[in-house]
Formats: sequence, C-alpha cells, structure tokens
Amino acid sequence: MRTSAILLILPLLAAVAGCKPETAQTPSRPIRSIIVMPKPVQDDRQAVGEVKPRYESDLSFRVAGKLLVRLVDVGAVVKQGDTLATLDTQDYQNRLRSAEADVSAAEAALVEAQGSEDRLGRLLKNGFTPKANYDTALRNLRSAEARLAAAKANLDLTRDQLNYTELKAEFDGVITAVGAEAGQNVTPGQLVARLARPGDKDAVFSIAETAIGERAEHSAVLVWPLSNPDLLVEGMVREISPVADPTTRTYTVKITLKDPPPQVRFGMSIGGRWKGSAVAVVALPLAALFEKSGAPAVWVFDKDSDSVVLRPVTVARYEADTVIIAEGIVTGDIVVTAGVNMLREKQKVRLAMPAAMAANR
Repeated sequence: MRTSAILLILPLLAAVAGCKPETAQTPSRPIRSIIVMPKPVQDDRQAVGEVKPRYESDLSFRVAGKLLVRLVDVGAVVKQGDTLATLDTQDYQNRLRSAEADVSAAEAALVEAQGSEDRLGRLLKNGFTPKANYDTALRNLRSAEARLAAAKANLDLTRDQLNYTELKAEFDGVITAVGAEAGQNVTPGQLVARLARPGDKDAVFSIAETAIGERAEHSAVLVWPLSNPDLLVEGMVREISPVADPTTRTYTVKITLKDPPPQVRFGMSIGGRWKGSAVAVVALPLAALFEKSGAPAVWVFDKDSDSVVLRPVTVARYEADTVIIAEGIVTGDIVVTAGVNMLREKQKVRLAMPAAMAANR
C-alpha cells in the first residue's frame, strides 16, 4: 500500500515541477513631475558694457613737424576754435618767404614780358619787325603769366601749411585721449588729441546672439553704473552690429542714453538689461531636459496609458537653474522633472505626488 501511494504521488510532483509560475507584473515606476503652466517672467539677463561718446573725432595735424607744445590734456573742456597744439613753424615760415620771393620774381618777369610784347606789337603793326619776333615775345608773356599763377598758388599753399601748424578744436567738447607729447616728431594724420561731444553718450555692450533674440533697433533698455546700481538711466537701441566679432562671437550693441546725469562719465563700467513687460514663458528645471539624437526633449506623462512619452522641444534659452522652452509642450502637460535618464518610451509610471502639488512647490 505504501509503495502504491508513493507511485501515485511521484507523477503529481513531476507535473507540479514542470509547471512555470506566472510572471509577476512589473510595478510602475514613481516619478516626480510638474504641470506645464506658462508664467510671466521678466527678462532679467544683464550685460556689462562701457560708456562711450556718440560723436568722437581723432584730431591730427595735416602737415609733419616737431610738436612744439600741447595745450590740453585728458579731461580738458575746449571750445570750437581753441588751439590744442602747435608745431615748430620755422621750416614753414622759410617756405613762406621763399614762396613770396617767387611771386615777386614772377611779377617782375611778367612786367618785362608785357613790355616786350607791347613794344614788338607796335613795331609789327608798323612793319619794322618780323612776325616771328612778336610771336616769341607773346609766348614769353604767356609763360610769365603761367609762372606767376603757379607762384601765387604755391604761396597760398605755404600759407595754408603754416596755418596747419596749429591744431584747433572742431567743436565744443572734452578731450578723451592724447597721442603725442611735446618734442615728438609727428606725421600727418597721427593722433594728437581725441575730442568728444560731452552731451551725447552711448552705452556700448557686446551681446551674445541668444541674448539679442528678436530684439531690434529702437528697443528700450535700462542702464546703470556698476558703482551705483540704483541710478537707472533709460536708453534706446541705436545700432546692432550686423557682423559678430571674430574672436568673441558677440555683437556690438550701441544704446543712446536719454538725458544721462553727470555721474555717468565716459569710460565708466555699466550694466544693462532689456526693458519691457513680463512675457509668459514655460520654465522647466534643468533636470527635466533629456537629449535624444543630439536634440533636446522632455518626458511627458500620458494620462490615458499611465506611461511616459518622449517629446522633442525647442529651447529658447538657458538660465542659472532653469531652461526656457519655446516650442514642444503646451499648457496642462505633465513633465517629468527627475530621473529622466532612467526612463524608456511607453514605460508605465505613476505620479509620486499630485502633479498640481508638485508644480506649486
């Protein structure tokens, strides 16, 4: 009997051993998320620039010479017509005397040629001299007239050159730089002094392409000295360089300041930011951003299937701890904000806490 019972149990044990247990259902992964809700955000990106004059001229002599004296220094306020510097005039005075002597000699030669032409003309009329002699006298007269005209032109030129030995201010302004010292030999066009109009001031910034965005000329800007952030000055974009700097890959932006106070001086370091009303944008934590094939994307929770779907997005800009999304998600989407590298397409998940609560944390 015992042997028969054992024989009956063995087939049952073998049948049980041959059966595979059912696979346990994989539990859904908890996720942290936020509900996409565009919020008004002020564009608080700032840049550091410099105050520069809008109108500035490099003043130089038109002639070469030894700089005798420079009457102004950096910061000097000058009026139109004021003498800024002078050259040694000895050489130019000598040239002027030589030119005056040439004019006197040419005038004397002209008087002689006129008398000869007049005398031979009367003799030719009465038949007492051949026409060839008169023609020679006439050519000498024309040559004397030409030499006198050339001598007078040279005299005017030497007078101008003597006048050019004085460098005068072209307009009322302030000296912002000097480029030559007394006793130095200067060449035509060499910087001696830089003159700027004190009332017209520009704020000049080097801005990255992403910071410019869709901004255009005539956009409003707020500017302040770094030494006094409470002193806000309004400005308007006057010029945006069409070409980026080859080294820094930034664009030069010039801002015309409106009624800048005296505390804003040339060369001062300043800060600036765009002025305008807040714009509704979608801001997500940087941890929510995922990369697929080199392009940015985010995981979005699908309520119908309780799973996540990878959705490509377009990034408007990056900030310190957030990323501003331009396109790809809409209001009401539930975006995963943590553990994005551990997820896969259509993976079953559950919200670790109500998304609305997470969005308001």
